[in-house]
Amino acid sequence: MNKLMNSADVVAQLRDGMTLGIGGWGPRRKPMALVREILRSPLRDLTVVSYGGADVGMLCAAGKVRKLVFAFVSLDFIPLEPYFRLARQRGELEVMEIDEGMFMLGLKAAAMRVPYIPTRVGLGTDVLRHNPQIRTVASPYDEREWVAMPALQLDAALLHVDRADARGVCQVKGPDLYMDDLFARAAARTYVSCDELVDSHVFEQGAEARYVFWERSQTTGVVHLPGGAHPSSCAPLYGFDVAHFKAYAASAREPGGWQQYVEQYVNCGEQEYLRRVGGVGAIRRLPLPVF
Repeated sequence: MNKLMNSADVVAQLRDGMTLGIGGWGPRRKPMALVREILRSPLRDLTVVSYGGADVGMLCAAGKVRKLVFAFVSLDFIPLEPYFRLARQRGELEVMEIDEGMFMLGLKAAAMRVPYIPTRVGLGTDVLRHNPQIRTVASPYDEREWVAMPALQLDAALLHVDRADARGVCQVKGPDLYMDDLFARAAARTYVSCDELVDSHVFEQGAEARYVFWERSQTTGVVHLPGGAHPSSCAPLYGFDVAHFKAYAASAREPGGWQQYVEQYVNCGEQEYLRRVGGVGAIRRLPLPVF
C-alpha cells in the first residue's frame, strides 16, 4: 500500500468550511510546510483546532480562519503569537477558548466516537460562561454535576513526524508526543508530513516500533518534507528557529509586514523557502530547546 502524496495533493483534498486539526504544540513539531501550502491555496472559512503556534497565526493573518478552537496560541519564548493576537483583538474570529485538559478530552471523545466525556475540569470557571455550548450533565451514580466536554470531531488532521514509511506508519521519537495520536484518531482523514521517509522494514525492529503511536490505517497520506516543521522544532532532529520567529513576530508590528513575510517565505514555494532559511543542513543544526 502506497500512501505517498505531495503537499498540493493534500490541500486539493481539503474543502472550504472544513474543521481542520493541526498537531504539534506551540512552536513544536508543527506541519508548517503543509500550512504554507494552504497559504498558497484559495482555501478559506476553516475551523481550526490546535494547540496553536505559528500555524494558527499565519492562517489567521491570511484570512483562512472562520472559527478557532484553542487552549493557547504561543511561540513559547514569545508568549502570545503576534498575528493571532491581532486577529483576536480585531474580533475577526469566532472562538472556542478552553482549558488544555478539556481540549485533550474533546479530541479523546472524538477518537472514541462518543459525543462527550464527563470531567471536573472547567467547573466553577469562566470557560463555561464564555462557551455556553459546553453543557453540564448529572452523574447517574451520584448527585454531582460534571462538565460534558463535547467531542472535537475533525474533517481532517495535519501532523508532522520525524519518520514515516509509504504505508502510513509514523514514528515520533521526540520527548513528547503531545496529542498527535488523538488528532489522528479524531479525524476522518489524517495527512502526515515527515522529515525522513524510510523503508517499512525499519519498523519491524522492536526498538523502532516502540515509537509508533497510532495505526497506519489512521494515516490517509504521507508527504516527504525534510525540514517540513520549520520554523517549529522536530525533536530529536532539530529545534525551533528563534531568529526566524523573532523576525516573523517583528513583521506583525510593521505596516505591510505580513505581505512582506508572504512574499519572502510563502509565495516562493517550498524548495526556495528551504534555500532562503539556509537549507535542510542549517535546519538540522538548530539546537534543541532545554527545559
